[in-house]
Amino acid sequence: MSVRTLPLLFLNLGGEMLYVLDQRLRAQNIPGDKARKDEWTEVDRKRVLNDIISTMFNRKFMEELFKPQELYSKKALRTVYDRLAHASIMRLNQASMDKLYDLMTMAFKYQVLLCPRPKDVLLVTFNHLDAIKEFIQDSPTILHQVDETFRQLIEIYGSLSAGEFQLIRQTLLIFFQDLHIRVSTFLKDKVQNSNGRFVLPVSGPVPWGTEVPGLIRMFNDKGQEVKKIEFKHGGDYVAAPKEGSFELYGDRVLKLGTNMYSMNRPVETQMSGTAKNSTSRIQFFLQESIVPNPLAKEELNFLARLMGGMEIKKPSGPEPGFRLNLFTTDEEEEHAALSRPEELSYEVINIQATQDQQRNEELARIMGEFEITEKQKQSTSKGDDLLAMMDEL
Repeated sequence: MSVRTLPLLFLNLGGEMLYVLDQRLRAQNIPGDKARKDEWTEVDRKRVLNDIISTMFNRKFMEELFKPQELYSKKALRTVYDRLAHASIMRLNQASMDKLYDLMTMAFKYQVLLCPRPKDVLLVTFNHLDAIKEFIQDSPTILHQVDETFRQLIEIYGSLSAGEFQLIRQTLLIFFQDLHIRVSTFLKDKVQNSNGRFVLPVSGPVPWGTEVPGLIRMFNDKGQEVKKIEFKHGGDYVAAPKEGSFELYGDRVLKLGTNMYSMNRPVETQMSGTAKNSTSRIQFFLQESIVPNPLAKEELNFLARLMGGMEIKKPSGPEPGFRLNLFTTDEEEEHAALSRPEELSYEVINIQATQDQQRNEELARIMGEFEITEKQKQSTSKGDDLLAMMDEL
């Protein structure tokens, strides 16, 4: 497992979240002079994106994110994105948030699978950040935050070896290996099978720095080529035209990680399997372990630190904020919430942590109690210690 995977996972999933929200906000957009109080306008769309991006790229938040650490569970990360999605006047209920997270994870999983070489995961990340910068062209302060993250990525990941990137890619694939959610766009483009598994192509550009398959060279003990054998590879490969740019600005060449919703196609997620209601347009299939996580204490510490750096902007006035529905109708949203199996749902952890000094002191006291309890109880397993302690609460 690579300890440098978390920033790439978070930024790419965050980019996909912004793509979905932007597409849905545009679809529900009402001209400002015709909108009622409870309807979206273009100003609202920009405000939502600005608030989320500003929170996502908060300096202290990024400092915690870029510290070397192992990946955490899907439920822990889901908690971060739930809080991030509600960092503005927008509100999503449980069903819409489930759908949003499903779309995020499947899109990035597909991109990781298709990366020609492990290092290209970084180019996918740069594509997401390039698109995010387009969302905030009119906000120089937030744009500066994103550029600072760009520079951190270049500084930290620019010097990593091919082997280290291979470990990062393998860590990402392990994280996604049990997710087989069907997405309508992928199904229509025939890049995903009916069981939710992706179809990998046998054509197109080969990785930069490699040759088109079809030739075997044999060498003697002196390193001299002595024989060539050609074979049919069964694909339609071509040489890569050039390497994508790993600089702050440049042509990434690779298109993975760009906005697939820019064509304004409706995107749905569907459950894989036979036991489902055929009249429902939005269905799900998730495989999430319900076994207690032995890293629970570390996850709580991680979430507390990250969320402590999130500066959530509360809606001004008594208005609770606008609700965004990722489904076609409210009825579909309600049906999705009811039909999703309880054991497969993400149990979001509510952690209240802000920049407020008093709350930070209280959070520090609580986390300090965790540490004291752990010192007092010397069990054979750190996970057993935590579970026993939680039973006592």
